[in-house]
Amino acid sequence: MTTATNPQAFWLAGRATTGEEVLEVTSPWDGRTVGAASVPTAEQTEQAVAAAAAVAREFAATPAYERAAALDHVCRRIGERAEEIAQLITAENGKPIKWARVEVARCTSVFRWAAEEARRFNGGIAQRLDAEAGGAGRLALTRRFPYGPVLGIAPFNFPLNLCAHKVAPALAAGAPIILKPAPATPLSALLLGELLAETELPAGAWSVLPVPNDAMPPLVADPRLPVISFTGSVPVGWSIRDAVPRKRVTLELGGNGAAIVLADYASDADLDWAAQRIATFSNYQGGQSCISVQRVIVDAAVYDRLLPRLVSAVEALVTGDPTKDTTDVGPQISEDAARRIESWVEEATAGGARLLTGGVREGASYQPTVLENVPADARISCDEVFGPVMSVTRVESEEAAYAVANDSTFGLQAGLFTHDVQAAFRAHRALEVGGVVVGDVPSYRADQMPYGGVKDSGVGREGVQFAMDDYTYERVMVLTGLEL
Repeated sequence: MTTATNPQAFWLAGRATTGEEVLEVTSPWDGRTVGAASVPTAEQTEQAVAAAAAVAREFAATPAYERAAALDHVCRRIGERAEEIAQLITAENGKPIKWARVEVARCTSVFRWAAEEARRFNGGIAQRLDAEAGGAGRLALTRRFPYGPVLGIAPFNFPLNLCAHKVAPALAAGAPIILKPAPATPLSALLLGELLAETELPAGAWSVLPVPNDAMPPLVADPRLPVISFTGSVPVGWSIRDAVPRKRVTLELGGNGAAIVLADYASDADLDWAAQRIATFSNYQGGQSCISVQRVIVDAAVYDRLLPRLVSAVEALVTGDPTKDTTDVGPQISEDAARRIESWVEEATAGGARLLTGGVREGASYQPTVLENVPADARISCDEVFGPVMSVTRVESEEAAYAVANDSTFGLQAGLFTHDVQAAFRAHRALEVGGVVVGDVPSYRADQMPYGGVKDSGVGREGVQFAMDDYTYERVMVLTGLEL
């Protein structure tokens, strides 16, 4: 284990380097020190940016097979060290080990997809221009090229995989990247750097810098970093975009995901499935997932049959020590986070909400909680709770369900429990979100699919191919004097 006297080095232009200060990392579960990371100085951060800018042209021109080989290597090595990495995620993040293992498996998928996309990505389009007389003998070819180095800013809740969603697409597209992990969870990102260092990527193509949040404004403003990919809070995300309006900025800012259960989803098997899925994915990362279920919107025809199933499924979840294989729900990232959730629930109940189960905090842990009759203006309804809390709302029609779901400043993903394919298409048209998951919770995400939202959920899309599109631009070449 790294310690304050022997901290984990950071990665400056692909080289293990140490700075003058040390960041200690503690377990959210029991408060013990689980490691330490060396913090770059301002001068070292400048060196990383300069190296990325210097190598940008060279890296963009590297053959696809070289970038693909590096990404394949990282994918393979993550798989080989999967259990070690999962244990590290649990130690620094407090995520139950069963979910940490899922995160590691998803990370291998991200790098595998990136390797495949690196081999086939060019954005190439050939277009005849002789559809008009002035274009006789001309052909347009379009290819995609990187804007330049990417600044990737990752959050604490998926300390490995959300770093992968910054790093892998950038490298696949030939764009250097500087990765800034969350201060609470830098160790997983630094281990990812260890695996990248085993490749033959050129110096400067990547850096992993655990700099403090208050050191970010100069990096955000630096013109040598024309692309910023940020995952995190709404205020910080929009402040970045406002500060650098001429940069290419992609934001994934969270949500308050709705799971909608329509009247046709009425058999016992249907309701058991919906209850189990909703209970699991309202709480699976301690609720600390942008697409966890926060709002459950149920047609009155099935409400009274679903609600007791839902409460029972939540109460059956195993809470406690995240290192145990049987644990479903671990702690929040900090005691302050748990206190905030506690205050929001107290606000809702004071406003008339009915507490059906949960509502108890112990240190950094908050018991999985179900509320009904939550006031529409309570923060539990309006904001992203980012904790193991759901509200259940009765509606009288399909149209009312969509209206309630849309009554939000967020729009990331929604889940729709129905067997009616026409209802699925109506929901896809009506719901103001980036994704609609039919027959399941909004928490489903495949790492190759486009992922992102509208409104306060952000702008741009993750998913390897779609992030590569965001990191690159089209450049056209017109060939003249051809016999077409």
